[in-house]
This record gives sequence, structure tokens and C-alpha cells, in this order.
Amino acid sequence: MTRRLFWKLCGPLTLGTLVLVWVVTFLGSETEQKMSFIAEPHQQTLNQWGATAERLYRTGDEQALAEWLEALQVRENTWAAVVRSDVQPLAGSRLSEQFQEGFRLGRHVEWKIHLYFTENPIMDVTFTDGQTHFLVTLPQRMRPGTYLPETKLLLKVALPLAVLVLLAVVIYRHLMGPLRQLELATRSFSEGNLGVRVRALLGKRNDELTALAETFDRMAERTGDLILTQRRLIADLSHELRTPLTRIDMAVSCVEEGIDTQHFLPRIRRECRLMRDLVEDALTLAWLENEQPSLDQDSLDLTDLLDSVIEDVRYEYPDHCLESDLPPQSAISGSSHRAVAQAVENVIRNACHYTPVGGHIRIGLWPDDEGYRLTVDDEGPGVASDQLELIFTPFYRTDQARDDRPDGHGLGLPLARRQVEAAGGWVRAENRVTRGLRMTLWFPASRPKRP
Repeated sequence: MTRRLFWKLCGPLTLGTLVLVWVVTFLGSETEQKMSFIAEPHQQTLNQWGATAERLYRTGDEQALAEWLEALQVRENTWAAVVRSDVQPLAGSRLSEQFQEGFRLGRHVEWKIHLYFTENPIMDVTFTDGQTHFLVTLPQRMRPGTYLPETKLLLKVALPLAVLVLLAVVIYRHLMGPLRQLELATRSFSEGNLGVRVRALLGKRNDELTALAETFDRMAERTGDLILTQRRLIADLSHELRTPLTRIDMAVSCVEEGIDTQHFLPRIRRECRLMRDLVEDALTLAWLENEQPSLDQDSLDLTDLLDSVIEDVRYEYPDHCLESDLPPQSAISGSSHRAVAQAVENVIRNACHYTPVGGHIRIGLWPDDEGYRLTVDDEGPGVASDQLELIFTPFYRTDQARDDRPDGHGLGLPLARRQVEAAGGWVRAENRVTRGLRMTLWFPASRPKRP
């Protein structure tokens, strides 16, 4: 099994999982990164506070600066101050321009804020002299990342859940589509629609589910054929039984009335025998068609079997000339003695029935294609070319057959074909060039026995 469905599901699931993990990680990182910066309006507010503090500081009015700082701290519930950063180098060292330009006592308003720290950072707005700084602990209302927990919950729970639900819906639809078609077909089949099929409804799809659909179609075709065959067989059997039953009923009525009792009793016995043979052949045919058994348990010699059958037929048809051309031996294995004997006997008797008195029936057997080919030629009227296959249909009889054998029921050749096929061979009919019909039977020389 190629497990196409496994790979069709495994590929998207694996790739989708990897993509989902990458997307969640990327979005989480990007979202946290963007949430780690103070909002632009708050940056402007902090810079304005720094500008106000510098303006008050430059006027030299420390009292006004102190009052402003006090009011700011109360209003924002935070800490604020203005300090100087006179850094004095020691031991002859000097301060580089880079240090002097970048030195700060707190964080610049444009810098990233670490959201995992519980305490708010101190922000630094440096005055234009580079030595004086406005410091303020970032007010809580300006702290970035307010919705970070909710955002993480959304990215790590809601988003994967939504994607997985969507993926589950896609997989469900992919799997349930064929299964739903199969369910509808099964329901329709159970309601009597024997022609319903599933595979054609699945398009170009090719996986285990289409294999299941093909199996269902084969089962439906096989079951439908069996049901139709049984219906046809029952209808034909009922029709064939009606005539002998009618004749028996008439004969019984005559016997009850005392009319020619000795004449009607043999008639009743003959009709009963015909019905018994008809029922037995019909049951055997139904068994062969329904079960389709493989009859492969016997080994036999076709030459011996044919000699025995021909001897019996010569006794029954003494006015016919049976000519045989048989090899000394023709052993076959993996066959059925009973099925082959009945089939051969039916074919030879059928040839005798339609061959006029004094006519010849030629029987030939020779090796052919890892088996043996048996031909039975008669000198009867033959069969129309368009009816050569129909004569193997149960209860089918040509007009000539109905005239020549009114007591026949059309099961001999159909039964013979199915018996030969069950033994691994085949049967076909063809008209001879001169006159009459040729029946050809082929049997395999060897078939392995089923366990």
C-alpha cells in the first residue's frame, strides 16, 4: 500500500505546524519589540517636561523650579529631579567626545523599555549644556506593554487554536467527502438502486479512500449482478415449472375422474422427473454463480473420463455414430471430476439431441496451450451467429430448440460453461463451415489447489 492519504495528511500537518510555530514566534517577538517603546505622545510629553525644567533652571528661579517639580511628582505620582553630572576624570585620563555626548543618568525617551522589569525606569532628558539632566521615573500611565499579556494569550492560544480548528475542518472535509459519498451510495444501494457507483464521483483523487470506493463499486457490481441473476433465475424457474405443474394438475384431474389412469400415471412420473432435474440444475447453477467456487481438489484423466461418457451416450443414442479421437492419456490436476464429467456429458448429449438419426458426432481431444482442448462437432441445424453467446444464458432456447425439444429447459449449456469455468477452463460455441455446431472446451493441465 502506498499510503497516499498518510502522506497527503502528514505533509500539510508537518509543514503547517512548523509554519505556525514560526509565525507565533515571529509575531510574538515583533509585537513585544514594538510594545517596548514609549508611545510617541508620551515621548513628546517627557521632552516637554525636560524643556520646561531647563527653562526654569536657566531663569535661576530655583523656587519656581522646585514648585514645578513638586507639582509634577504629585500629579503623576512619580519622582522627578534636576541634577548635574560633572564627571571629573582622574589620574590624567580624559573624557572622550563619545562619552560626553552619550553620557546619561537615566534612559533616553526613545530607548527600548524592558517590559519584564517590575519597576519603571528613570528617564533622562539632558539639557543643552550636556551637564544638567531632568530625571523622572516613568509614570505608570506612560509605561509601554499594557496589553502585552493579552497579546501573548492571543498569539500563543487563540491564534494556534484558530489555525488548528481551520486545519481540522479542512482535513475533516477532505476525509468526509468520499465517506459521505460512500454512505449515500450504500443507503441508495440498500434501497434498491443497484446501479449506484462511487469512484466516478471522486474525480482525479487517488488515495486509500478512492481504493475503498473502488472496492465498494466492485462489491456493488458483484452483488447487483447476483441479485439480478437470482431474480431472473427465480422468474425463469417459475415460468419453467408452471408448464409441468399444469400438465400434472390436468393428469391428476383425469386420474381422479377415472379417465385412462394407466396413460396418465407415467405422464405424471415423467413430469415429476423433469421438475426434479430442473430444480437440481437450477440450484447447481445458482450455487456456481453465487459462490463462484474454484473446483480444484481432484486429479483425473480426461481420456478415461471421455471414454466412460461416450460409452454411456452410445448406449442412450444407438442410432447415432459417435467418433472419437483421443490421446492415450490426458492427465489433469487441480480440477473436479464431477463438474468436468457433467459438463462434458451435457455438451455431448446436446450434440446428440440436435443431430439427426444416423448422423455423426465427432469428439476430439489434444494438448493445447498448457492444457487440453476438447471439441464436439454435431450435424445439427447450428445456431444463428447473434445467438452463439445467448445459448449459454440460463433458460434461453432458440426457436429451433423449442421445436426439437419441447421438454428442454435451457440449463444444460449454461450449467456446462459454469462448471468448466469453475474447473479453470472455458467453453465457446461456433458454427461449422459445412453444417452443425462445434463446441470447444479447454481445461488447464495443472492448477494449484487452494488451501
